[in-house]
Parts: sequence; C-alpha cells; structure tokens
Amino acid sequence: KHIRLKIPYSYYGKYLTTDKRIQVTALCEVMHMHGVKLLVEKTIILEDTNIIIKMPRRVVVNKAVTLEISYANPLPEPVNRCVLLVTLMNQQVKIHLARLAPRERSKIYFEFTPRKTGPLQLQVDFSCDKFSHVKGFVTIAVAPA
Repeated sequence: KHIRLKIPYSYYGKYLTTDKRIQVTALCEVMHMHGVKLLVEKTIILEDTNIIIKMPRRVVVNKAVTLEISYANPLPEPVNRCVLLVTLMNQQVKIHLARLAPRERSKIYFEFTPRKTGPLQLQVDFSCDKFSHVKGFVTIAVAPA
C-alpha cells in the first residue's frame, strides 16, 4: 500500500547534507495479523533547483553575445549570500546576487565575446546559505564570421 507523506522543509532543512538525501523509516503494523510488524525504509534524493540558460540561436566568433541565466530558490524561506560562479573559456567569474525570497526565480544577463570557432562549454554553479553547488551547463556552437 502506498501512503503519501509530506515532510515540511522545517523538519529536515537544518540536517540536510550536501548529498541531498533523506532517509525515511516507518514501522507499520500489519492489519488482521496480530503482532506482525513491518519495517519500511526509503531513501529520497532531493532534486536541485534548475538553472536555465537561454542563448541566441546563432553565436558567431568575435561578436558579443548575451546569455540569460535564470536561477531559483525552491525553499519556503528566503536564502542569502547567493553566488553564481560562471565558467567559460577557462575563466571563472564570481557574481554576488541579492537574496531570494521564498520560491523566487531571478535572472541575470551575461555577455561575452567568443574568440574561436567550435564548441564552448558554459558552466554555472549557484550557491547560497541554505544549499550549494546547483549546477547548469550548456554547450555553445560558435560559428565562423
């Protein structure tokens, strides 16, 4: 039998580790079988908040391009000390962001100029005081001029 169980963030938030796993254990008494009990365990892996990276259809070498990077707070409480670490062309840019209200989504615009043709990988790492290392990435195909 499946039993739905809602566990509020306030119950587990302060105990959450970087592996984002919650171990749920229940002791069930089997009906119509006096004294028979069943131990059930379930490991839940929490999903990361998604990072969305939007870019133009065509990216051309030596021409500036602007990307839209959107990030979110999935929690029912505000988060502070928000930071985006953007890695592109072997360089990292650390961007300090404003606090996010509960369940708020925000975005920034990131501009760069590709210096060679071919594939480039953009990586984004979002961290704050309540969770860390939420990652997103996109491969950008840079066309010749």
